[in-house]
Amino acid sequence: MSKVHVFDHPLIQHKLSVLRDKSTSVKEFREIISEISMLMCYEATRDLPVEEIQVETPVDTATCYQIAGKKLAIVPILRAGLGMVDGMVTLMPNVKVGHLGLFRDPETLEPVKYYFKMPQDISERDVIVVDPMLATGGSAVAAVTFLKEAGARHIKLMDIIAAPEGVEAMQKAHPDVDIYVAALDDHLNEHGYIVPGLGDAGDRIFGTK
Repeated sequence: MSKVHVFDHPLIQHKLSVLRDKSTSVKEFREIISEISMLMCYEATRDLPVEEIQVETPVDTATCYQIAGKKLAIVPILRAGLGMVDGMVTLMPNVKVGHLGLFRDPETLEPVKYYFKMPQDISERDVIVVDPMLATGGSAVAAVTFLKEAGARHIKLMDIIAAPEGVEAMQKAHPDVDIYVAALDDHLNEHGYIVPGLGDAGDRIFGTK
């Protein structure tokens, strides 16, 4: 069964309180989404393997460490996931970024892939799928399924806020994918919104209704 990592770092929790506030402006919401994503990425990559190297300083030789050959990719679920990319790219400027667009078929209610553009070597990369909200889990489950079909084998899911229903759906469908969140909220309401949540993340990032 996959693990759920809930980050209780004070900086993340402080910034999350700003995101939840309905009076937070679009500009500030975008900035805070990016900042939280950077802080969460720092924690979610803690298990990357490192190798020892020798570095010549102006004074002597230092024993240092660098990431040991791991290639990474970030895959935002469009559109809200785009708000999380910049902060992560700031932390990892050489990371590759894929894009995955989904919509829900009005008849079958199943997620349908309308855009899928990945690095050619996605099967060789550790993938972090990002989306601010994990509500029912339908989009996240489908996204990971499509990535596995494309050859990805090492996948993590990173959401800012999750509902128990979404976590359960992910763990049932993809027990090999660990989940990283800043908050695990109470439940989904009758409209599929996370409670207490922060509203529609996409609308708040892009200023739409």
